[in-house]
Amino acid sequence: MNALLEQLLERIDREGPMTIADYMQACLADPDHGYYTTRDPFGSDGDFITAPEVSQMFGELLGLWCAVQWQALGRPEVVRLVELGPGRGTLMADALRAVKGVPGFTEALSVHLVDISPSLRAKQQETLSGIEVSWHDTITDVPDGFAFVLANEFLDALPIRQFVMGETAWHERMVGRNGDNDELAFTLSAPLDEMPPIPARLRSATDGAIAEICQPGEDIMAAVARRIVRDGGSVLFVDYGYGTSAWGETLQGVAAHGYIDVLEAPGDCDMTAHVNFDTLSRVAENAGAQVSGPVGQGRFLKTLGIDQRAEALLAHATEDQARDIGQAHHRLTDPEAMGTVFKCLAVSAPGNPPPPGL
Repeated sequence: MNALLEQLLERIDREGPMTIADYMQACLADPDHGYYTTRDPFGSDGDFITAPEVSQMFGELLGLWCAVQWQALGRPEVVRLVELGPGRGTLMADALRAVKGVPGFTEALSVHLVDISPSLRAKQQETLSGIEVSWHDTITDVPDGFAFVLANEFLDALPIRQFVMGETAWHERMVGRNGDNDELAFTLSAPLDEMPPIPARLRSATDGAIAEICQPGEDIMAAVARRIVRDGGSVLFVDYGYGTSAWGETLQGVAAHGYIDVLEAPGDCDMTAHVNFDTLSRVAENAGAQVSGPVGQGRFLKTLGIDQRAEALLAHATEDQARDIGQAHHRLTDPEAMGTVFKCLAVSAPGNPPPPGL
């Protein structure tokens, strides 16, 4: 029994079963034992590989996506370039390298990274050595002003809640103790007196249907949308998820590049759920922002020129490098890989031209 499991069982014995959101928050963000606060989970030696680690092309194109909009919006003199959940800093490093040739853009930028992990902040500092960077715990800590905000595989790791339709009423799915054992198990709350805060299209559910919500994701979307409406700029979310609200359970654990029971190793595995882009779009629109997408990642990257960038890299590649470039291009864009399940959603100020690729 690891230290976090012991703490969670003590809490359950004292307070009763906890929501899945509270469980995820503890497992991922506990200061002493949380998954993201205590390790570097990225890369072949970690638990998973994200798009920036697959190929430099991903970060380069996102950097140029920002630069093209900067030009179209009148070249503001001060720009906050913000990344939510920047991992090792790979995406930001590739983005900044790609925009060096855009006259005036680099001089207008200040770089802001939003991350709670001390270990990952140290890695980001190493990756971005020589670049002035400001770190923040939340997006609301970033100074006001015109901003481009990038968030790749950030929303999927935010805590969710699950609601299950019973014979006559909704119940919330909870995490409790498995009998007298030192193990965790899912359980259901008593019937809810009121309709849970799920999308309207999911409220006419049948027995056994599961609905997921991510309140932290909605809160972050509302905050960044209000900021963009007020100060200008745009936000790009790239994540796996669905474009229309749907029933079903998507919570999963990941360790060593494979799936694992989310209750098996609290604090020692990643936990994610599919992003509901339908709900997030409505939140942004309610804040007065303009929403573009979602579109599949493959279509988005191809529109931005990933095919041409791959060709340019291949022109000077060795045989091994050419193989890696081809595999990366396939992985990022093919519908059977990341091209369709990963989606791109942009939020911009009302009246602005639609962002590139969307």
